[in-house]
Amino acid sequence: MELRNYLIILFFVLTFQSFGQIKEEKDAAYTKTIISRADKIIAPLGIADQIKAEKLRDIIVQQYRNLNEIYSERDNKLKVAKGLKDTNKTLAEEQIRNAENEVNARLYILHFDYISKLMMYLTPEQLEQVKDAMTYSILPVTYKAYQDEVLSLTDEQKLQIKVWLIEAREHAMDAGSSDEKHKWFGKYKGRINNYLSKEGYDLKKEGEEWQKRIKATTK
Repeated sequence: MELRNYLIILFFVLTFQSFGQIKEEKDAAYTKTIISRADKIIAPLGIADQIKAEKLRDIIVQQYRNLNEIYSERDNKLKVAKGLKDTNKTLAEEQIRNAENEVNARLYILHFDYISKLMMYLTPEQLEQVKDAMTYSILPVTYKAYQDEVLSLTDEQKLQIKVWLIEAREHAMDAGSSDEKHKWFGKYKGRINNYLSKEGYDLKKEGEEWQKRIKATTK
């Protein structure tokens, strides 16, 4: 009996050690990934001061870590809530709403805290570079595409498009995945397209003419 108890205890000890080791390895791999990501964001900024560059890297790395923590906790709560759907749908839906509302509140605070820290070390132009780097440069690429597609845009219309894309980027910076970042821009592109349609543009026709111009320049 004593041997059996010993073996059971040994099994649990080894199991916990194994889980602990796996977690440490995953944490180490994630840390390596976000450090590499932060280095790539900082590199184009041309910061010669090594100490300043390291502080910036630490700020960006911590932001990715904070976002990961927020979304991991959210996902765990959603998993528990969805497990209640079969037995108590009302409670499940309430917990899902609460989890999403909590995430939004935490992201709101985190976003402005992050920006304020970056502003201590970056010029406005460099801050724009960081924001674009965190969102795959979707803003400048999309803004240019609209101008290339619709050649007759007025200055007022260009400004409105830029404003909405900036708003989309602010949300996308806090998104938890690449897909979620693209979804934010997709949402605002829908808003922009509706706006341009109301302004009298036939976007289907504009798009066709744009493709003709692209083909003409590549011949």
